[in-house]
Amino acid sequence: MTDWAALMSELATWRREGLRLPIWWRDDDATSDTPALAQLAALARETGMQVHVAVIPDLIEPSLISALQGSVELIPVVHGWRHVSHAPPGEKNAEFGHRRDAAAGELQSALSVMKRHFGADLMKLFVPPWNRFDATLLPSLAQAGYVGLSTFGPRLAPCPLPAVVQINTHIDPIYWRGHRGLVAPGDLVARTVAILKDRRAGSADITEPLGLLTHHLVHNADIWEFSSEFLMRLLDGGAVVADVRAVLQAGRKPRS
Repeated sequence: MTDWAALMSELATWRREGLRLPIWWRDDDATSDTPALAQLAALARETGMQVHVAVIPDLIEPSLISALQGSVELIPVVHGWRHVSHAPPGEKNAEFGHRRDAAAGELQSALSVMKRHFGADLMKLFVPPWNRFDATLLPSLAQAGYVGLSTFGPRLAPCPLPAVVQINTHIDPIYWRGHRGLVAPGDLVARTVAILKDRRAGSADITEPLGLLTHHLVHNADIWEFSSEFLMRLLDGGAVVADVRAVLQAGRKPRS
């Protein structure tokens, strides 16, 4: 049983100090409609949140298009191009983590495919596979028409480029380097509390929405259960659901 006391205490401090904690939810690696996707949508309805579903454009199947078109709970965003690593030997996996000639064209192709399938439902938010993105590609990202970038960890600046807002995720419940089940819940609670304390102390951006990162295709029962309770505890503790479209629009700096 998870001990939520430290998190609830920290959230109480936020309330006493009149601080606002917006939260959002991103889920990666979607390509087709599956029972797990249906479970994701059900959990979104249960929590009253939207899930920003990162879709791999070059691998998208018709069933996913049908599942996401017009959905209230599942909001499509762009997850790379093919989810293929182009990292040099010996470096960590990344599709857009290094400068390469084809990257700008792939950014454009990915957005074009997603706009064709989802139209106004699409959020022009780019999620690089493996959460790694080379800053030299930012001008190409903006030129392609994206308005947002999402990786993992505290952002260094709200706008890495005047036309692009960064909105990251911060809590990932999956133990990727081990058994791929749930990270010890106590560690996840402690990590969340540390993030919130850093924000109160001014060492991290207090305005950035706190993001949960999930991967519905690999969840087991423990991960589903933790994700549900984590979101509900945050909301019960005073967190508010972020309007990500509004965040992206409001955070953009006008071009000079």
